Amino acid sequence: MELPPRDPTIYRLFEIVQVYGYAYKNVIAEKFGDGIMSAITFSTKVEREEDDKGVWVKVGPLNLRLIVF
Repeated sequence: MELPPRDPTIYRLFEIVQVYGYAYKNVIAEKFGDGIMSAITFSTKVEREEDDKGVWVKVGPLNLRLIVF
């Protein structure tokens, strides 16, 4: 796996985690306590939305099982 990814779509997803990853981590810790999210039992949806500003890619929700420490 190349880092950073060269594919534009994969790079944008990578960028989201780089920018917002610690904020998500802190909110999850506040709401659920110490633990990690399991990517093994993971599900999500990808949908298309359109409005007067254009076409939007809607990714989510991200559903991950919490494994408590």
